[in-house]
Amino acid sequence: MSLRIYGNRQLKTLPGQITRPTSARVREALFNMWQGKVEGCRWLDLCTGSGAMGAEALCRGAASVLGIEQSSRACSLIRQNWQQVAKPEQQFQVWRGDILQRLPGAAGQQFDCIYFDPPYASDLYQPVLEAIAHYQLLAPGGEVAVEHDPQGWTIGQIPTLEVCREKNYGNTALTFYCQATT
Repeated sequence: MSLRIYGNRQLKTLPGQITRPTSARVREALFNMWQGKVEGCRWLDLCTGSGAMGAEALCRGAASVLGIEQSSRACSLIRQNWQQVAKPEQQFQVWRGDILQRLPGAAGQQFDCIYFDPPYASDLYQPVLEAIAHYQLLAPGGEVAVEHDPQGWTIGQIPTLEVCREKNYGNTALTFYCQATT
């Protein structure tokens, strides 16, 4: 199976719904909202899946992309896809492993755009958002976009982060977090 992204570039994907790529509609909406943020940004892609979001960020000029994905098969494919679209001056890394165990390795880095798209039924939302806040991974002025099922999705307070906007796209929703203003 293949997937098309910005500039009509084709990416490889794993068969079936193992990595559930973000729909073209949601990708386009996100990049329209973030159009002034992506060029030159530091992008963190959590639960990277097919790598489409990171590839799209590279195509749109992100300076660096870091992806964290649990599936070794997906990691291999992500590296191939990102190698295909990255320009020589762009950097990218793919870390394989459990997201909660890998996030501490990103401590000391800050990201302008963080995209988090775990399996909708997972219990990762709260602990990963808390880890982003705890390790201070969000750069000043940056945003975290969380993809989720719009039905029955609730998250408790996250220290230093606050919801800055929410958008629904049928059976997919995006909730955006920015640094709290208090």
